[in-house]
Amino acid sequence: MNNIMSNEQLISAYRDALKSGKDSELAKHLKDEINRRGLKPVVNS
Repeated sequence: MNNIMSNEQLISAYRDALKSGKDSELAKHLKDEINRRGLKPVVNS
């Protein structure tokens, strides 16, 4: 996968997917990319 999104965009999209609760498959793919890049998103519950 190419780095189409910046790190900030990636984390923002991941947080949005988690908040919506509807895009669990998308959230999984975004989380995989976040891990691949070595990022650690902080998500407040």
